[in-house]
Amino acid sequence: MIKKILITVILLVLALVGYRMLQPKDATNTPTTKVMADRSANGAFTSTDFDDIPPTYVDLEATSSSVSVVNPVLASQTTVASFSCDGRKHCSQMTSCAEATYFSNHCPNTKMDGNHDGIPCKKQWCK
Repeated sequence: MIKKILITVILLVLALVGYRMLQPKDATNTPTTKVMADRSANGAFTSTDFDDIPPTYVDLEATSSSVSVVNPVLASQTTVASFSCDGRKHCSQMTSCAEATYFSNHCPNTKMDGNHDGIPCKKQWCK
């Protein structure tokens, strides 16, 4: 009886050691953890937060049964990448309609769209 218990304990110890050896050494440095840490520090995602996320696969062959892909306009990609929420809230702090629109749509507590119609800074920039 004692021999069976001793063998069981030894097997459990070996299983635990083997399990720990197969685990990654530094699980706190995964891209998901890094993005969440950056997000909590800044309060908002920026385009650089997604640089380490691989793109998804899209099958572009004519025989494919996948849904058609809509390609975004290049200008909107550069607009998103060139602006970031930095605390500015008023039209007098903006330099263009595109910048005011970005801040109004993506940044918290802006005061640029008084009538809430989605068009900010009508008097200065977005005429």
